[in-house]
Amino acid sequence: MRPQSDFVPLSLRQGVPMGRHLLTGAVLVWFGLLILFPLFGIARETLNYSWETIRATLHSPASVHAFWMTLSLTVAAVMINTVLGTISALVLSRQRFFGKMLLESSIDLPFAISPVVAGFMLILLFGPNGWLGSILERVHVKIVYAFPGMLLATLFVTMPFVIKEILPVLREFGAEQEESAAVLGADNWQTFWRVTLPSIRWGLGYGVTLTIARSIGEFGAVLVVSGSIIQKTQTATLMVHDQFTDLNYAGAFSAALVLALVSFVILNLIQYVYRRKGEN
Repeated sequence: MRPQSDFVPLSLRQGVPMGRHLLTGAVLVWFGLLILFPLFGIARETLNYSWETIRATLHSPASVHAFWMTLSLTVAAVMINTVLGTISALVLSRQRFFGKMLLESSIDLPFAISPVVAGFMLILLFGPNGWLGSILERVHVKIVYAFPGMLLATLFVTMPFVIKEILPVLREFGAEQEESAAVLGADNWQTFWRVTLPSIRWGLGYGVTLTIARSIGEFGAVLVVSGSIIQKTQTATLMVHDQFTDLNYAGAFSAALVLALVSFVILNLIQYVYRRKGEN
């Protein structure tokens, strides 16, 4: 009979699997290469310029207008997608109708389609020679290369977030409490504000936060439908691209750092909402 070996792996003797340390290290390296190092690079390049140069580029009329345009698109997209997204989730979770499965599967379409392709779709529909654009041009309504087209592009790429976050919560919550409220005499609005909304508040908050982050960082679809006209249809992300292309590195890196800091704040807000969602 062969004697049993007295060899015990180092990971077992220490009580912690060695593979766990390797996986943790791999995740940290991957996270650093893809996120931390690029952010550090943007900050370092920005700080190579004087504060007066950074302030001048960020306070220029083109920069102020670009950030204001981004803020306007974000606020409008959040308001519209919050209302329509909540209604869509309620309809999909509470109603039965023909084509429901097809409609629900179409919610993920903006995730599968390139934003650039989405922008070309909007031009095909609402462009000067588009199917609907030619009709709208006759009544002096301009969609493409104007704020409405940019808003449509932003709404398209951000549409799924609120719906995808609320829909599973509504299905898990069920309709029993809503039906009980109706039996006790509550109307539809009272049932929504006092029963439905409290049950979906954290999912709604998470979806709204994701919508904000996606609206701020949108580039492809907005680039196609806006034309990136300075002080007219240029957003902050388009301004960063244009200034970098024009070799205005001070303006490009300064605006990029501002967007990165805003994204960092939003990221932490997402984590906070996600934790609160898990606790409730």
